[in-house]
Amino acid sequence: MIAGQHLLSMRDLAADDIEHILSTAQGFLQISRRPIKKVPSLRGRTILTMFYEASTRTRVSFELAAKRLSADTVKTSQRAAPRSPRESRCSTPCRRSTPWQLDAVVMRHGASGSADYVAARISARVLNAGDGQHEHPSQALLDMLTMRQRFGKLEGLDVAIIGDILHSRVARSNMIGLATMGARVRVAAPRSLLPRELKAAYRVSICDSVKQAVEGAQVVMVLRLQQERMTGGFLPSLREYSIEYGVTARLLDSTRPDAILMHPGPVNRGVELSPDIVDGPRSVILDQVENGVAGTHGLVVPDSRRRARVSLIIQNGRVLDPRRALTNVPTFWSKRAASAASAPPAR
Repeated sequence: MIAGQHLLSMRDLAADDIEHILSTAQGFLQISRRPIKKVPSLRGRTILTMFYEASTRTRVSFELAAKRLSADTVKTSQRAAPRSPRESRCSTPCRRSTPWQLDAVVMRHGASGSADYVAARISARVLNAGDGQHEHPSQALLDMLTMRQRFGKLEGLDVAIIGDILHSRVARSNMIGLATMGARVRVAAPRSLLPRELKAAYRVSICDSVKQAVEGAQVVMVLRLQQERMTGGFLPSLREYSIEYGVTARLLDSTRPDAILMHPGPVNRGVELSPDIVDGPRSVILDQVENGVAGTHGLVVPDSRRRARVSLIIQNGRVLDPRRALTNVPTFWSKRAASAASAPPAR
């Protein structure tokens, strides 16, 4: 990935790209389990991590992967503020990446399209670790790695995604990646938590109930309710949501015998999942955590086969191209919106 193009969206990856990343990550999983966890694959490379939203698992996964590959890592403070209105959190690395001689930037930001904004302005490769409600491709890849380990393939898998899809960048990346790999995806959520153009933008089936979605499924992926992103009355109450859309052991009985339970974390026990199944025999949540480090190994190792494509943003039910319509950006980008709209894609 260091030698290739940016990874801003799962739409940047074809099926052979995903397969290559997952195969590479599987190999590095063995390195993570041995006494000496260091290889010289990225010796002499410099990776900057910029996390402007709270993160523990994703940040640690990228930093561990970079260090185990012998890269030099630099991180910005989560609470770092601009020195002045003109020195925004994202414009600073844009101006300084060249004199800093960075090879890659791992970025998480609360604004959809922020990774595209930075990628269009720096020569270093940008890895999107989550941008607003847009996408989280690294999480989707580790999720697919976990499924591949259990079933040996992704093509033909029946995957049910349950929960807050409207606010979930993890759901968007998984829906794109799984469809690319030939899996069948169905979703279930309250209508207030479904994007209005879900069917137009993604190849998924919408179910009327959780029971309908999980019946016969091989993978049940449950999403966290992202109350911090909810600005209106999306739900009557958490109790009602738990009754109607919480996943229980009884619901899992209608899945296939070898079905697995996934969750991107952190889990709200008793809300989206009943406590007894979080640590139950079907749960692979801890496997997802372990695969987080291996999955990011597969992203940061050199790969010259990468090719860029246009990624999408879903905002308020509309499909947006962030390179041409940066409508969901912080106010300190407003003066640059006109130039950003006409900026050519990074090569």
